[in-house]
Amino acid sequence: MAKLVSAEKIYLKNNPEIKEDNIQQFIFDNPQVLGLGDLTPIRREKTQPAGGRLDILMVDDNDTRYEIEIQLGATDPSHIIRTIEYWDNERKRYPQYDHCAVIVAEEITGRFMNVIQLFNGSIPLIALQMQATKIGDDIQLSFVKVLDRISLGTDEEEETEPTDRNYWEKKSSVLKYVDTIFKDVSQYAPGFELKYNKFYVGLAKNGTASNFIYFRPKKKFIYILAKCPETPERSELLDNSDLEWIYGSRSRAYRIKINKLEDYKNNKELIESFIRDAMEHRNIEI
Repeated sequence: MAKLVSAEKIYLKNNPEIKEDNIQQFIFDNPQVLGLGDLTPIRREKTQPAGGRLDILMVDDNDTRYEIEIQLGATDPSHIIRTIEYWDNERKRYPQYDHCAVIVAEEITGRFMNVIQLFNGSIPLIALQMQATKIGDDIQLSFVKVLDRISLGTDEEEETEPTDRNYWEKKSSVLKYVDTIFKDVSQYAPGFELKYNKFYVGLAKNGTASNFIYFRPKKKFIYILAKCPETPERSELLDNSDLEWIYGSRSRAYRIKINKLEDYKNNKELIESFIRDAMEHRNIEI
């Protein structure tokens, strides 16, 4: 039977045994402890062009890079400025990725929380408070998210004003394109239905939205968006077709333009492969 034991909270700033380098290495080797999802470490102590070194750089499955700065003790203005400066350096050097700044400190005071919140929204920023507790001869680290990033919204997220088919029939003369594609999707993804929202037409199953693909009907054409990661192989397939497309870094979806129904029919197998990739990415059984 498990026993309840007491643990001693300790501060690491002046600890003679544990240094910031030890904390960095522990986080680098165990990225899951941060509670930010499935992160893959890229580099420690990454040298910056204007001087200084970024403590830790990591990336998630959506190719968002996390610029992580660690502070033993309480956060201070230089820690905040350094974190934002390194985040800015990295996003300018690697604009093909989304970037998020992460501040880690043993204490994030109310005063500096107010300062950090001024940036949040214009700067994607996460603040984690690190706590160390001594259990026997070991030291346990835990991380609590005290400030989460504010993500910029996308049309897909604007579901506050649900609409109906009549609304879209007034806006678009080619809603039949959506019907044709959806009918084919239903052959290998049964049980879904169209869900009409103000900014897009999505999918739902048993009343719950499941937008592995969604549509943006325009007056005389539509966009179909397939939510799967951008890869050179997928992009090359579209480049070799006659379709117009872009990849949205914020929506994290391939946006394919269907000007006429023949665009879909002539590229049906290709488009279907993207839809199936999106289903697999969302763990939807085919």
